[in-house]
Amino acid sequence: MSDKERQQEIFLAKSLRYMQESLRKSGSAAVAGYTLLASILIFGGIGYALDAWRSTSPWFLVAGLLVGIVVGFFELARIIWHK
Repeated sequence: MSDKERQQEIFLAKSLRYMQESLRKSGSAAVAGYTLLASILIFGGIGYALDAWRSTSPWFLVAGLLVGIVVGFFELARIIWHK
């Protein structure tokens, strides 16, 4: 193995270690973002389904989106401030 190949291998190993550490540190932020998005989509979907069933468009959709935003931000704050 040449010196250049050895240096490249060391560089790749360090890069992989730094990437793994960055991913580990950003795990809680990713979970918080996905929780926010999921709660908005789930409650918005429930509101949309209720509007389709009751023919009250768009009131349940708006209420579902608002509830989803409130729940999502509550969970976001809980995850972020847990540390």
